Amino acid sequence: MRSVYAVIDVDAIRHNARTLKKFAKVPLIAVVKDDAYGHGAEIVSLAIERDVDAFAVSSAEEGAALRTAGVRKHILVLSPPLDREEVLRLSHYGLTAAVGSRRALRLVSGTGVRVHLAVNTGMNRYGIPFERTDAFLGECLRAGLNVTGMFSHLYLATDAAAREEQFARFQAASEAVKERLPQAVCHLSATDGTLAGMFCDAVRVGLGLYGYAASDALKLRPAMKLYATVADVRSQSGEGAGYQRYTAQRKLYTLRLGYGNGFFRAGGIGVGKLCMDACIAEGEAKVGARKRVLRDLEEYATMHGTTVYEVLVRIGKGIERQYVHL
Repeated sequence: MRSVYAVIDVDAIRHNARTLKKFAKVPLIAVVKDDAYGHGAEIVSLAIERDVDAFAVSSAEEGAALRTAGVRKHILVLSPPLDREEVLRLSHYGLTAAVGSRRALRLVSGTGVRVHLAVNTGMNRYGIPFERTDAFLGECLRAGLNVTGMFSHLYLATDAAAREEQFARFQAASEAVKERLPQAVCHLSATDGTLAGMFCDAVRVGLGLYGYAASDALKLRPAMKLYATVADVRSQSGEGAGYQRYTAQRKLYTLRLGYGNGFFRAGGIGVGKLCMDACIAEGEAKVGARKRVLRDLEEYATMHGTTVYEVLVRIGKGIERQYVHL
C-alpha cells in the first residue's frame, strides 16, 4: 500500500500550456527541469508535446532521458556544459546547449551542437555581460558554432522597475543578435515575465505549466493533488502530538507522511511537528483510508517562507504518482 502519492492531472497541464500559449501569442518552451517540477518529466513531456514548441531542462542528463522516452522536439539545456563528456551527450541526443562563456564556447566548438547564447542581464547566474553580446556572438560564429537563439532570465519578475531594466538590456542584446542572425529565437520570460507581457520571440514557462502563477487571471489549473494513507487511529493519551505539546484531547489519526518525504518538519499539515515518517492529524478516520493533504500549496509555501517550486520539487522526489486523463 502506498504511503504518500500524487495524482497528476495531465489534462490540466495541457490546458495550462494552451492557455499560456494563446495568451502570449508566441511559441512556448515548456520547462520540464527537475523532473517537471516533481510531476514526472518523461510522461508530462510526451503528453504535451503537441501543445508546445520546445522543451527546456537543466542538464544534458535530463535532456537525454526525454529523448530516450521518445520526445522529438527541440530540447534546450539551460545550464552550460561542464566538460567534453557532457558535450558529447548534447551532440548524441540532439540537444541545444547554453553557451555564455569562452570555456563553453571552446567545449562545443567543432561539434555541430545547436547553441543558444546565455546573456547576463542582471541575474548573475550564467551568461556573458549583455554589453558584450555582439562581440561574443562574433567569436562564436568565427568558431563555427551553430547559434540558433539567445536567452536570459528575470531575477525579480514581479518588480516592475527591475523587470523593465532587465528587459531594456535584453532588447539591446537581442538587437545585436538579430543584426547577424535574423532568425534567432530570443527568449527572456518565465511564467511571471510572461504574465507581465514580456513575450519576445518565445516564452519559457515553468510554474505556470503546472498551474501556479502570481496572477489567477488566466485560470490556470494546478495539476498535482497529494494524498497520504491513514496508518493508525486513536483517542489522545497524554499531552503530545508528534514533536509538540497538544492538549485538545480529541480523536487523532496518523498519516504515513513526514519530513522524510520532503514535507517541512515545522508543520502545516495535521497538528504538531512532523516526524520523519508520520504526521498526526485530528478527526475521524479509518486505517488504510487515503486523505488528501495540502490542498493549497501556495499557502503552504508562504507559511514556510519559500516558493511553490521548492515545495513541488521537495515532495515530488521519490513519491509515487498516478496519472489521469492521459
